[in-house]
Amino acid sequence: MTEYDRWLHENLDDPDLTEELRSIQGKPDEINDRFYRNLAFGTGGLRGVIGAGTNRMNVYTVRKATQGLANYLNAHGKNPSVAIAYDSRIKSDLFAKQAAAVLAANGIHVHIYPWLSPTPTLSWAVRYLKCDAGICITASHNPSKYNGYKVYGSDGCQITLKMADDILAAINALDIFRDVKRMDYDEAVKSGMIRYIDDSVIDRYLDEVMKQRAFTRPCTGLKVVYTPLNGTGRVCVTRILDMIGVKDVTIVPEQEFPDGTFKTCPYPNPEIREALQKGLELCEKVQPDLLLATDPDCDRCGIAVRHNGEYRLMTGNEVGTLLLDFVARVRTEEGTMPKNPVAVTTIVSTDMVTPLAEHYGIELRRVLTGFKYIGDQIAELESEGGANRYVFGFEESYGYLSGGYVRDKDAVDASMLICQMAYYYREKGMTLIDAMEALYKQYGYYENELLNFAFEGEDGMRKMNAIMDTTRNNPPKQIAGYDVVGWSDYLESVRYDGDKTSPITLPKSNVLEYRLSNGGKLIVRPSGTEPKIKVYLSANGKNKEESLAEVAKLREAAPVLLGIQK
Repeated sequence: MTEYDRWLHENLDDPDLTEELRSIQGKPDEINDRFYRNLAFGTGGLRGVIGAGTNRMNVYTVRKATQGLANYLNAHGKNPSVAIAYDSRIKSDLFAKQAAAVLAANGIHVHIYPWLSPTPTLSWAVRYLKCDAGICITASHNPSKYNGYKVYGSDGCQITLKMADDILAAINALDIFRDVKRMDYDEAVKSGMIRYIDDSVIDRYLDEVMKQRAFTRPCTGLKVVYTPLNGTGRVCVTRILDMIGVKDVTIVPEQEFPDGTFKTCPYPNPEIREALQKGLELCEKVQPDLLLATDPDCDRCGIAVRHNGEYRLMTGNEVGTLLLDFVARVRTEEGTMPKNPVAVTTIVSTDMVTPLAEHYGIELRRVLTGFKYIGDQIAELESEGGANRYVFGFEESYGYLSGGYVRDKDAVDASMLICQMAYYYREKGMTLIDAMEALYKQYGYYENELLNFAFEGEDGMRKMNAIMDTTRNNPPKQIAGYDVVGWSDYLESVRYDGDKTSPITLPKSNVLEYRLSNGGKLIVRPSGTEPKIKVYLSANGKNKEESLAEVAKLREAAPVLLGIQK
């Protein structure tokens, strides 16, 4: 209440915030939700609901975070520079300019895109312009009420845990109103402290994406419907498709241009069918080979494929498996597979890629959830002089990358590869559904499913923490009628297999994994970007029907395991 009163009587320079603060007078629950904590800052930066208060995304929380970043950079080097990009979300351009104004006031040179840009182009700009850090204003695929503030290191990867902790310490030492330096944005542009990134940087980025294509012949005749989901992908995706010979592209008109309210897709996530509904409706009229969808910051990519007269959505695990096989298959055919190739995926992604990687002689590395960990593996290979060994990386949440030119998932690269893959199989008289079925027959019928359990507000955070603690301290002996033959606690860095224990060498993370006697698996982790507990289900049966039945049993057992349902 003291902090709320301070904000209420402060002369705020965003009238939206003053109006919101006045509207919640006398509403303790509303006040508490906005002020019970500072918006969490970690390796993913900030993410939260747009609004007034310390637990919201607004110009003051953005400025304070940027002042902390500025203090960190100035303490760790001379004449630092930062690249900034932003997406189509509400207030994204405002937050980007305010961050730039704070950096400039602290003597830090800023390179900022003059128009909204995909997240991977920020990672590219940091590396290409040799910046010390990067900021991307985006909340990725979250609903419209959210925005976020991602911070990148000089390698173009999201920041490490150590760097996040150091920046957080610098942020916590600041008063949100009194300790933040800021200069006029336009004056900073005139003085040269803020410079606009020109078109040549994007041209070079697209040149690098083109180097990742699987083959050089044009994809003549491929027909695509594309939706950028009112985000940043339209320009870069349509340019790269044109460059590989995909000329017949129809863009979903309701979702073509930037709109942070996402009127036709309230949850603009290509993992969710509702977000692709307008695209699917257009497909019925246009009859393309493929529906392509990129999320608002264009780092995730979802697809639907025409097969036997209908359009079927494919999961992130299926597309990741198909792409790994496609890249390996074509590079083997063309003699471009490197010695000792490496692919990287996450601990929650499908186990189907394990036998697939073995088939091609690829070393498969599994990392924690979050593409920064895949980026770390690329950096490690590069430091060892083996950057060319990296052939592909993906996570089940629709993130893919086939080269080391950036260190984040890239839906521009993914769109190009998926279209090349669709064209490759069309030449063989196959759809991507056919290709996936062939892989199932070869490697086994792996089925995967993701469950989300939402917990809003301060009580929700307490419930999430209590559920994770209770589940951790009371490991089940059975799940869905199957014996738990082993389990892993990534927070304690230990794996249990019967009476044996072994260390987990990955960084500590609040994740629990249970391995079952039928070969199935269940993984529990709180989301790092939303107030949710995510449960990943995995089964491998003799056929598709058996695998689906096993997943259905796990689906019923999951809320019981978490104590949400008896």
